[in-house]
Order: sequence, then structure tokens, then C-alpha cells
Amino acid sequence: MGLNVWLLLSATVVIAAIASVRIAHRTGLPSLLIYLGLGLLLGESGIVGIQFEDAQIAQKLGLIALAVILAEGGLTTNWNHVRDAVPVALVLATVGIGVSIVALAVAAHTLLDMSWRTSLLLGAVLASTDAAAVFSVLRRLPLPPRLAGILEAESGFNDAPTVIVVMMLSTVSGPMPGLPSVLVETAYELVVGAAVGFAVGPAAAYALRRVALPASGLYPIAVLALALVAYSGAALLHGSGFLAVYIATLILGNARLPHRAATRGFAEGAAWLAQIGLFVMLGMLASPSELPRVVVPALVSGLALVLLARPLSVVASAALARALRIGSVSWQEQAFLSWAGLRGAVPIVLATIPWAAGIPDAKGLFNDVFIIVVVFTLVQGPTLPYLARVLGLSAEGEPRDLDVEAAPLEELNADLLQVRVPTGSLMHGVEIFELRLPVNALVTMIVRGDRSFVPSETTRLRVDDQLLVVTTAAQRHDVERRLRAVHRRGKLAGWYGETGLS
Repeated sequence: MGLNVWLLLSATVVIAAIASVRIAHRTGLPSLLIYLGLGLLLGESGIVGIQFEDAQIAQKLGLIALAVILAEGGLTTNWNHVRDAVPVALVLATVGIGVSIVALAVAAHTLLDMSWRTSLLLGAVLASTDAAAVFSVLRRLPLPPRLAGILEAESGFNDAPTVIVVMMLSTVSGPMPGLPSVLVETAYELVVGAAVGFAVGPAAAYALRRVALPASGLYPIAVLALALVAYSGAALLHGSGFLAVYIATLILGNARLPHRAATRGFAEGAAWLAQIGLFVMLGMLASPSELPRVVVPALVSGLALVLLARPLSVVASAALARALRIGSVSWQEQAFLSWAGLRGAVPIVLATIPWAAGIPDAKGLFNDVFIIVVVFTLVQGPTLPYLARVLGLSAEGEPRDLDVEAAPLEELNADLLQVRVPTGSLMHGVEIFELRLPVNALVTMIVRGDRSFVPSETTRLRVDDQLLVVTTAAQRHDVERRLRAVHRRGKLAGWYGETGLS
């Protein structure tokens, strides 16, 4: 009976969390706030009254959940959208992190009389933007691709250095580590993590393309397992598991994998489940009776983060990127990046590390971070669309990229491509024969609304049509290029010199 009760309670929480996604979507709030609220209701002062105070278990489960969330972020990130933004994002995720840690630590030590270790821990815990919050909020905003790419890539890369710094500062024995040792250790772990990611990603993509599994549902499971191989492999080598899993899944997500749509759908479902479990657990870990006494210092720290540390890190990173000639960031983009540094599960999970390590005042630090995340997510999340419009950064009406999925037909050495005509595509109105696909490639079916039919050569394509195209494996690349070319420039794409390259 005990197992059945827990199973019923868990299923009810998951269903309630899923239902709350619609509310969060309408209001513009990150769903993490609702999940944290569910955790508080289940916790010691809530309706159910579950006693949960084990910071070590919360830390371990939290790190695993973050790895799954990062894996989903890598798998669903379009490399063509973030490629030009990666240099700036890397500066933000390294130099920007350092500037943010120091700025917030100085402010906390000066304004709140915190010890230097606690101040630096607070700065490190809050330095990283949260991948789950960024992916859930910013992907709904019509931002220019480069700006959206900077935010996505930064949130994927900056977890790694912050985890390393927090781990080093949470060492109880011995003096606080000096700057040279922090830099050397951080560089070593990042290099190892990157090496593991670049090794696992291409090898996994090569294997998945050449191994015909008996069921399509096995491909998503294999991809997620390979992502965890990258994470655990890097960790065993004393490298950054977060960087390894993000790089590996970024490579896998942009490779020509079979059943890629199913893989991405499975990854999104796993990430949602990880977010729900993570935030509910962190809500249960919090003690509501202890939160009121730290509201004022938490608000002071949060204001210092939002108005001082984050803007300084963005301005310094933009100046360095401009000096290195790797990218320029306008003042409007800098203002948006400063306000869009959303915090979520990552800071709360990182705050459990010093708590589990027995650092003095670590529980108070956890309470501070909990309040900061809740309050400033509530303030920043809903205002991002308005800020984008005020700064002239809203990209309403921009056409989406053409999405092509594939399933292998092993016996015929062929591929079945699934192509959806997005809003704004110049494929709208083009007749089938005007696609001029290579020989041995054929549009076999069109799904339009609630009906499907076999097209003729004069059938005109419409927005939201889904095309099923059969092509030989050898010609698949040429077929995709031609479809992209028509999508971008219409039936006269060749006349305009459009090649359809990714």
C-alpha cells in the first residue's frame, strides 16, 4: 500500500505540473515557479508535510537532472542558428562568469558583511544563467537569430565553469583556494570535458547512422544513454561533465541521425520530467519558516546581481569580444542580455553543494538563493517580451527554417524525408514539378490539414503542408539542398544563385 500511495502521489504531481505548463505559457512565467510551489505544498510546512532535509541526495539528483536538461538543450539547438554566436557566448560563459562572481562577491561582502568565502560562493552560485529557464522562455520570443543564439549557447556553456568554482570553494579542509589554482583547475576540467564531448559526439553519430536498430523507439534511448556516457566519462576523468554532455548532444542533434524527430521528442519529454522532479524536490527541500528572515539580504543580493554583476559581466564580455574581433554586441543587445540572465534550477542546485559539504552558513545561502530565484524570475520572465519591443529587438514575422526529418529504409538503401512548409516559406504556391528534385527522388504524399493525398506534378504546395519525399541515400544531400533553396528563394532559386547549403 505504501508503494501504491507514493506512486499515486507522484503521478498526481506530474499531471498537475503538466497542466500548469499551459498556465505558465499564457502568463509568460517560467514553469519552474509553479513546480517550486508544488514542492512547497508537499514539503514540511505544506499540505502533505513530507520531511526532506537531505542536501546530499538533492545535490546528486539535481546534477543528474541538470545533465538531462542540458542534453535536451544540445539536441534541440540548431547549430546554424548559434554558430555565429558561439564566440561571444564563450566569452560570456568564461570571462563574464568571472566578472559576475567578483562583482557580486564584493557587493555582498560590502553591503551585507558576509565573509569572503560565503560572498564568493554566493557570486559563483548565481553567476550561471539557467538552461531550463532560458530554453522555456526565450524560445517563445521572436528574437533575432544571433541574439537568441548567444543566450542559448551561453546558458549551455556557463554551467560548467560555475560548477567547478562552487566545488572548489566548497572544500572544507584547508584554506580557500587562490586565483591561480582556480584558473588552472577550471581550465583543466573544461579542456577534458570538451575533449570527451568532441570524442563521444561524432563517434555516437557515426555508430547510430550505421546501426539499423529493430525498433525506432530504441534510437532516442540510445541517444540519451550516449549523452550520459559523455557526462559520466568526463566526470571520471575529473573533467566537466556538463560541458561534455552539451557538446556531445549538440553534435548529435545536428547530425543526420535516423528518426531525429522521435529522438528530439523523447529528449524534450525526458527534460520536462527532469525539470518537474528537480523543482518539486528543491521546493520540498526549502523550509518556508526560515525564508522570511532572509528576505531583505536576499533582495539586496538579487538587486546587486541584476543591476550590477550581470550588466558588468555583459559589458566586459562585449568589450573583450570587440577587442578580439570575434563579434560585436550593440548596446540594445547588451541591455537585453543583462536583463535576460534568467536564474532557475542551476543556482538552487549549486547552493546544495556547500550545504552538503558542511560549509558554515550554507543553509542560509541556500535560502537566499531560493528567494532570489523566485522573486527575480517572477520579475524578469514576463517583462522580456516588452523589453525586446522597447529595444527594437523583436523579430515578429521572421520565417522559420525548413525542418527536414528522415527515417532510413535499410532494404532499399533509401531515405524517407518528412518536410513541413513553414510560415513565410517561398515553397508556398510552388507546383510539384517546379521543385525540380534530382532523379530518383519523388514526393509520394502530401498531408494537408486532416487529409492526405498523392500529389500530381501540378499540385501547388501550401503553408503547413507536410511532404513525404523518398530518395536514394546517395542523393539525399542534393534533395535537401534543393528543398532549402526553393524554401528560401522560390522556384527560381537557381536563377538567384541560391545553393540551399545549411
